[in-house]
Amino acid sequence: MAVLGRRTALMSLAALGVSARAGAETVTLPFGNGERPVATYPQKRPLIRLTARPPQLETPFAIYNAGVITPNDAFFVRYHLANIPFDEIDAATFRLSVKGAVKSPLNLSLADLRAMPATEIVAVNQCSGNSRGFFEPRVAGGQAGNGLMGNARWRGTPLKGVLDRAGVNAGAVQVRFDGMDGPVIPETPDFAKALDLDHARDGEVMLAWAMNGADLPVLNGFPLRLVVPGYYGTYWVKHLNEITVLDKALDNFWMAAAYRIPDNDCACVPAGTAPAKTRPIGRLNTRSFLTSVTDGARVKADADMAVKGIAFDGGSGIARVEISSDGGQAWAAATLGEDLGKYSFRAFQTTMRLAPGTHKMLVRATAKDGGAQPTEPRWNPAGYMRNVVETVTVVAV
Repeated sequence: MAVLGRRTALMSLAALGVSARAGAETVTLPFGNGERPVATYPQKRPLIRLTARPPQLETPFAIYNAGVITPNDAFFVRYHLANIPFDEIDAATFRLSVKGAVKSPLNLSLADLRAMPATEIVAVNQCSGNSRGFFEPRVAGGQAGNGLMGNARWRGTPLKGVLDRAGVNAGAVQVRFDGMDGPVIPETPDFAKALDLDHARDGEVMLAWAMNGADLPVLNGFPLRLVVPGYYGTYWVKHLNEITVLDKALDNFWMAAAYRIPDNDCACVPAGTAPAKTRPIGRLNTRSFLTSVTDGARVKADADMAVKGIAFDGGSGIARVEISSDGGQAWAAATLGEDLGKYSFRAFQTTMRLAPGTHKMLVRATAKDGGAQPTEPRWNPAGYMRNVVETVTVVAV
């Protein structure tokens, strides 16, 4: 696998300093003010553009019906800060610093990291605000449909090996991660996240340089990103170039104020209210989607119809998926597809015959740890963690 060099990186990103090549095509996501442009960025096929600066790109939902691995050129893009130093992204001169409460600070090149033992894992990366546009009442933040998620085969160095090489001091409690992107104005807090030390050293958290057998796309974190299997994408720091071991918990804006959820079992509160107590967002909850049928579709009545979809959770794995064609009165088990690992999308499929008329098709997944989906949507002020049982209405004719 070739390493993308500075010349290639700069050439591929030249357009990003100005704008994407956006045509007249638009899509309308199924909620209020849902019209979005379709735009093409370097290394990406046409994606749904939520914002231009920084680039926020949503995967068209039809992509998920093609397979459980999301292609690199279709993978969603999320940034927090708009000062992204693309002209400094150079694989040859890149260095990752490891510092703080360690015995031997490190300054590692990409070649140094690649020379260490490597692992591979298939894992879902999902934005905390995926599906935020469906929240009612509406909440602040990027109004996304269901396309801020993707599943990839990640390859890299386990973070544990790097921390062990540096030697973590006694008394250390967390590890901070910072990338090359930064704020446009000084008043904006720099984006940095932290994991508890035991989590950071679990052997699964990864410093990834490859995605689906190729270098990371630049917009997905080239040359190095953090992969935190089973956790929401806010922890998956891109363009990662600084790791700091801390002797006290990180209390910056992005940990103490942002990306927090109600501190209760459902991570929810009554609509329009504020939680009395919050905690940082963590593991993915259980979700499932029908991908082969779309809302409002017309299908052939009294004929075998293949129904497919995907399901995932935060790391226990999917135990079963059930589908209803009558609005939830009766449920039938779907057949699960190949198991690519407990952090991956799990495909499912079944065959149905629908009588003439309108049908409300529902899908629900149950994880191996018992995690399930609520039948009614849950609400929180940030619009995080939507995982309601999804409904698709079709007409059989």
